[in-house]
Amino acid sequence: MLDALSLLQQRHSAPSRQLGEPAPDAATLRSLLEAAIRVPDHGKLVPFRLIALRGEAKLTFGALLAERAIRRDPDLPESKREKERQRYTFAPLVIAVVARIDHDAGILEIEQKLCAGNVAYNILLGAYALGFGAQWLTGWAAYDAEVASLLGLSEQECVIGFVHIGTPQAEIPDRDRPRLDDLFSEWRG
Repeated sequence: MLDALSLLQQRHSAPSRQLGEPAPDAATLRSLLEAAIRVPDHGKLVPFRLIALRGEAKLTFGALLAERAIRRDPDLPESKREKERQRYTFAPLVIAVVARIDHDAGILEIEQKLCAGNVAYNILLGAYALGFGAQWLTGWAAYDAEVASLLGLSEQECVIGFVHIGTPQAEIPDRDRPRLDDLFSEWRG
């Protein structure tokens, strides 16, 4: 296992199309998710929940999303239709990270969504630390009312992302990263 700073310096996403079996076993997944939910949470609202998609249910979910994508855009080229049909066939496990917004809590909605986003990122970090690959995807499905209904979300809930998890099936090269000197400054008043 990597030390914490090395983990942060080396972490990268593995494209979901390059993820296959195995996924974390039940005990490993439980440990990963227990760690992932240890996030900053203003007001202790726990403004998130997790939905696992795997096996036949994941494939059914993916097929329903592909049908929805084609209905949304009847002119979708065949190459993009096929991409939609295949999206949930690669990674053996997908975790839908859902934000649960409490509008009466006195905590800004953005802070509640950021809390849920931290859960998604912790899943990425934890999966990488355990030797798995993961990719956080959103796309149109994260913002679609029919998809929210399909997942059984309430009106106060929204998808933050779909985290695809599995074992990389090929070497994943790192991408170019921004230079810290281009991003960091010190405020001097």
